[in-house]
This record gives sequence, structure tokens and C-alpha cells, in this order.
Amino acid sequence: MIDFKPQIEARQDAWIARRRDLHRHPELGFQEVRTAGIVADTLTRLGLEVQTGVGKTGVIGILEGDGDGPTVLVRADMDALPILEENAVDYASQNPGTMHACGHDAHTSIGLAVAELLSAQRQRLKGRVKFIFQPAEELGTGASAMIADGALENPTADVALGLHLWNERPLGQIALTDGPFMAAAGDFTIRISGKGGHGALPQLTNDPVVAASQIVTALQTIVSRNVSPTDVAVVSATYLRAGETFNVIPPTAEIRGTVRAFTQEMADLLQKRVEEIATGIAASLGCTVETEVAYMTLPVINAPEVNAHIRPTLERVAPDLEIVTGYRTMLAEDVSYFLDAVPGTYFFVGSANAERGLDYPHHHPRFDFDERAIPLAVDLLASAVASYVLPE
Repeated sequence: MIDFKPQIEARQDAWIARRRDLHRHPELGFQEVRTAGIVADTLTRLGLEVQTGVGKTGVIGILEGDGDGPTVLVRADMDALPILEENAVDYASQNPGTMHACGHDAHTSIGLAVAELLSAQRQRLKGRVKFIFQPAEELGTGASAMIADGALENPTADVALGLHLWNERPLGQIALTDGPFMAAAGDFTIRISGKGGHGALPQLTNDPVVAASQIVTALQTIVSRNVSPTDVAVVSATYLRAGETFNVIPPTAEIRGTVRAFTQEMADLLQKRVEEIATGIAASLGCTVETEVAYMTLPVINAPEVNAHIRPTLERVAPDLEIVTGYRTMLAEDVSYFLDAVPGTYFFVGSANAERGLDYPHHHPRFDFDERAIPLAVDLLASAVASYVLPE
């Protein structure tokens, strides 16, 4: 198996510099014009076949080997978040109100670094590598937009690989979990209509505020009474809006929130119970209700056979690395759409360093990470891909 460490040591400063440049110039979902341009130019210089404008701002680069073999899909996301950065670093965002607060700047740099390492091995490559640089992960719609635009075709992939730098885990640890790994994420909106009136004459109204209050409380029984104690689900009401002043019962109220599940069956159950509870309580109080539940992502489900294939490689590349196999999170990722279509795995690379204050959570205005995670992640991902397309 090829050892990428000499090339990584020689190039890691350039890759970190690229990450910092991307961090200075963050772009929101489906607006990643500058980022996509850098990606496309870099892949073109490396000699890959490049497609742009896939799913609006997505980029695909195909590295064709000299021999027959499998097609490995490698996915990286590019978009930033609508957050005002609070970090006092020289690479802080120059776009006020927009920030790479989830590590996608690093993911893009890592993906390009892997393309650089593997393109140098083109003559030994058996098969091909399909690099997908995806927009709009934070919107939950970038993967599906690229797939609708043909990202999984010509060529189709045999296996899919990807990673996420993860500040919930320290540098030197990775999470490589079989089966459900990240949750399907959905949002719900419940609009309640009643009969408003004077706050002093409630008997003349059908109060949507009371209905909304009871619905919020009853939603908590979905997890406590409809979900087995051995299963996992989340139902969180996060928004409640009604009325404009203290002495008027309003005619309408609105509740919004999120639902999360590790299986499609559980996701369907949550949707069904949200709708039933809202309808039943509203009707009992003389109100009507409109309920919308929509899932933005599927569960991220890792193929055990892919984990079993790459784990020896990861252990060889970083023998001191701690591999956690039972980690799961209710956070979501639309890489799930690629893994639903292609057997593969998505793993976390720990990136936090508490001693240096680099342990703020993802989506925090002071999010940053230990940049030593970048060369480590490049080595892990490049070696995992090589285990499929580079002969011993």
C-alpha cells in the first residue's frame, strides 16, 4: 500500500493556506461561485475531467486510471453559514454575516488535496475516482440537486467515501460507525386557526393559544410514549408565535420545530404522530389546523462492509489513532442521499483542541479547529480511496 506521508508533509502548508483563503471568502449555499471556480481550476490543472454547474454550483472531477477497476465516489461540501464570525484571526471571514462555521472550507481543501495525491498515481490507478464538490449542504438540498442533475451517472459509483472534521471529538480520534450514523432531519409547521376576541371574554372565542400550548406539551409524549426506550428520536418545538398584544386572544397561532430519527420507519412514525396530535387537540378545542412535516435529509447509513474494508488501512496510516465504533449523532447531513444510492461510509475526524480553545461547537460564531486535522484527514481519505483503486 502506498505511503502518502512524504507528499503530505511537503504539501500540508499549502493545503492549510488554501483552507484559510476559503475561510476568508465564505459563500452561502448555491452561491459558491468563487469556491467552485477554485475547485474547477485546481482539478483541471491536475488533469481531471471536470464538470461545472452541476446542481447549480456543484463541481465534479473524474480521475481516470490506466487500468480497469471500481469507481470510488469522494464527496466534499463547499458552503458556509449565515453567521457573523467572532474569531480574531488573520483568516477571519471578509464577508460580514457569512462564515465557515462547520469546517466545509477544510473539507474542500481536503478533497482537492486527495485529488492531488491520487492524480500523481494515475498510471498505477486501476479504476477511477469521482470527486463531487457539493453546494448547499447546510440547506439540506445540495446533494439532491446534484443527483437530479446527473451526479450519480456517467460513471456510476461502486463505493462512496467522505469525512467530516468534528469538534465534538478531539484530534487523534475518529468515529467509524456501522449502520445508522447521523439522523434524518425534518421540520414541521403547525398552523392553528380559531376564533379570536377580547381577552376578558374568552367564552366567546376558540383560543388557538391554548391549543398551541397543549400541542407543544403533547408533542413531548411522542418520544416518551410512542418510541421504544431502546430506540432514539427527537421531537423539538422551537418556535411558537401568536398574538400582538396582552388583552386580545388572536385568531391564529403557529408552532415550528424539528424531528430527527435514525431510520425511515421512525421518521414516518414521528410525522404521523405530529399530525395526529395537532389535529386531535385542535379539534377538541374548536380549532382547525394545518400541519406540514417535511424531511430535508435521509439518515446517514454506513455500509458495514465498507467500514470493514477501510479500517485496516486507517489503522495502518495512523496506528495511534483512537477509532470509536459506536458514536452516533442526531445532527444531519445530506451526504445521506449519496449513501442511499451507493454503498459507502462517512466518518468523523476529531478536530478539537481544548487546550488551545479550539473546541467551540459547529455553527458557533467562534468555531475553529486544530488545523493538524487537515493533513491527517487527507492521509486517511486518500489511503481509504487507494485501498480500492491502487494495487498492493
